[in-house]
Formats: sequence, C-alpha cells, structure tokens
Amino acid sequence: MPCYEIDGLRPVIHPSAYVHPDAVLIGDVIIGPRCYVAPLASLRGDFGRLVLEAGSNIQDNCTMHGFPGTDTVVEEDGHIGHGAVLHGCRIGRNALVGMNAVIMDNAVVGEEAIVAACAFVKAGMEIPPRKLVAGMPAKIVRDLSAQEIGWKGDGTRTYQELAVRSLATLRPCTPLTEMEPGRQRFEMPGVVPLVDAKKHGGA
Repeated sequence: MPCYEIDGLRPVIHPSAYVHPDAVLIGDVIIGPRCYVAPLASLRGDFGRLVLEAGSNIQDNCTMHGFPGTDTVVEEDGHIGHGAVLHGCRIGRNALVGMNAVIMDNAVVGEEAIVAACAFVKAGMEIPPRKLVAGMPAKIVRDLSAQEIGWKGDGTRTYQELAVRSLATLRPCTPLTEMEPGRQRFEMPGVVPLVDAKKHGGA
C-alpha cells in the first residue's frame, strides 16, 4: 500500500486491521485493532496525528487531516461513510458520520451520535451523545431511537467482518470476460439500509 514516512514518523497499523492497497497513509497515523480502511482513503498525518481506534472504519474517498499539535480521532467502533472529510476533530465511540459529511476543526461528535449525509459540522461544534444532526451548517434534529443506534452498530460490525474477509481473501485478479452461469451473490442477511429496517421493524 502507499505508506509514507515523513520527518522520521511512519504509520502504525495493527496486524488485525485491514488497509486497502489503494489507500494512502502518511506520517503520524495510528490504525488500531480490527479497523478497516477502504480504497482511496487519504490519511495525511504530515501535520497533526490521526488515530483510528479499535473497530472503527473509514470508507472510500474519505480524507483525514489536522493542524500541527492536534489529534484527529475516530474513537472505538466509529463509522465514517464514503467521501467524508475529518479535519482536526473527534468522533465519539460508536458514532457515525454520513457520506460526504464534513467535520471541521475542534468539533466533537458525541458517543453514538449520527451525522447525516452531506452535513457540514462547523469548527468547535459539540454534538451531544445519541443525537441526529443534519444540514449545512449542521443542527441537532432530534434524539436517536434505540433501533437507529442498533442499526448503526450492526453496520459497523459488518465492516469489522469485512476487515477479516479482506485480510483472508481479497487479492488482485484478472477479470472474467463474461458472467458465469449461476453466479453467486454475497449472502448477508439483515444488512439493509435504515429506511428498509424501519419499514420492517417500525420506527
């Protein structure tokens, strides 16, 4: 994978974590146990320290960066959706940052909170635990339900399992020229969008 030392600091990756070969890690980056770092994620620890704590994930096209003397942290079981930007902030334990959201310097996303897709969390904002925030700029919308927090936890466990699957079986290959008869699908019962979960399980 593109992994770079700068000024004598090199990334640290726990052996049980999976970092895709097309992710980029530079400098003061700490990847904890059971983490998953997706393709094209950029973790630039050339100014401030970047930390993914145990069981967290950062998905495709995400960016992590921060100012000198700061830590940008995703706490245990944090979940960072596709295309999100984290800059000098802290994401609390078991919190979720939605796709293409931006979290600015010194912002704190509380434990088990959810930041909606495309939200802009301004510098210094503190989001209390178990709240939903949305908008540009982001505002607190409401408390999260137990179902929503449970759905988030299930999704994060799916990414922890993906780290295991990727370490075991993901490898470069030559593509087929046509689809084979009876091509199998991935069997992942219960892994559904929240909107579908609410339809079947109530709000």
